[in-house]
Amino acid sequence: MILSCGESLIDMLPRETRAGEAAFAPYAGGAVFNTAIALGRLGAKAGFLSGISTDLMGEVLEAALAQSNVDTSLAIRSDRPTTLAFVKLVNGHASYAFYDENTAGRMLVPADLPADLPDVKALFFGGISLPVDPCGGTYEALMLREAARGKLTMIDPNIRPGFIKDEPAYRARLDRMIAVADIVKLSDEDLVWLMGEGEIEPLARALLAKGPKLVCITEGAKGAHGFSAAHSVFAPARKVEVVDTVGAGDTFNAGVLAALEEAGALSKEAVANADAALIEAALTLGVRAAAVTVSRAGANPPTRAELVA
Repeated sequence: MILSCGESLIDMLPRETRAGEAAFAPYAGGAVFNTAIALGRLGAKAGFLSGISTDLMGEVLEAALAQSNVDTSLAIRSDRPTTLAFVKLVNGHASYAFYDENTAGRMLVPADLPADLPDVKALFFGGISLPVDPCGGTYEALMLREAARGKLTMIDPNIRPGFIKDEPAYRARLDRMIAVADIVKLSDEDLVWLMGEGEIEPLARALLAKGPKLVCITEGAKGAHGFSAAHSVFAPARKVEVVDTVGAGDTFNAGVLAALEEAGALSKEAVANADAALIEAALTLGVRAAAVTVSRAGANPPTRAELVA
C-alpha cells in the first residue's frame, strides 16, 4: 500500500441558488487528499492517514475516498470538526478563509498514530498540514519513524507562504524530513523558495546532497525534471487546453508513485539505484496524469483507463 499522510478538508465554493441567493457548495479537497484520490484512480493500492471527523463533512471526505478505492482503515477518527476553506472569487481570483483551529486534522498527535504499518510499502507526506502543529510534528514523527524502519518515503511540501507562521521552524522541519526522504518533489517556484535563486539543475543537485535519492521538479506547462546522483531526465508536458491547475502537482505525485509501484520499485534500494528509464517512466506517468487534471475543472484526477488513449 502507498499511504498518503496529510490534510483533508472541505472547500466551500461560492454558488448562487435558483432564487439568486448566495450559497456555498462543499467539495472534498486538500493536497495530500488529492494525491490519495489520484493514486486510487490510477489503480495503485492506496491508503490515507489523516485526522477525519465523524461529522457530516467528514462523511463527505470518507465517501470521496471510498469512491476512488482509497483505504481509510488507518485514518484517525474523532468528533472534532472538519477543516473548512471558504472561497471568495473576485474577478476570477480566489481568496480563502480557513477554519482549522481544533479540527480533527489539525489536532492529530503522535499518540494517535498506529504503532506499526505492516502493509505499507511507501509513505507520502506534504501540504498545508506540515507548517502547523500539532499535526505537522505528528507527520514529521511518522516520516522519521517509518524511514528508519526502511520504508520508502516521499515529500512534496507544496509550500503556501500564507500558512507559515514560524518560517525558521518550518524550514527546520522540512530540512529534517527531506534528509530522510527518498523522493522529494517541488515545483520550480517551491524550489526557489526552499533553496534560493538559481538554475533548476544546480539547485536540485544541492537538494540531493541533503539526503534524497531522487528529486523531481515540475515546471508548469514545460514538463518535469528528475535528478538523481547519476541521471538527469526531462519529461515534456502534454499540450492540453488548461481549465485550471488545481490538483496538478498532487496528481503528478501520484503518477510518480504509481509508476514505481508498477515497476516493482517501491523500495529505498530501487529508487537509489533507479536507471534513467525508470525515472523517465515515473515522470511520464506523472505529467500524463496531471495533463488530464488541468484539462478539467477542480482537482479531478484521471483513472488509469483515461490514460490509455
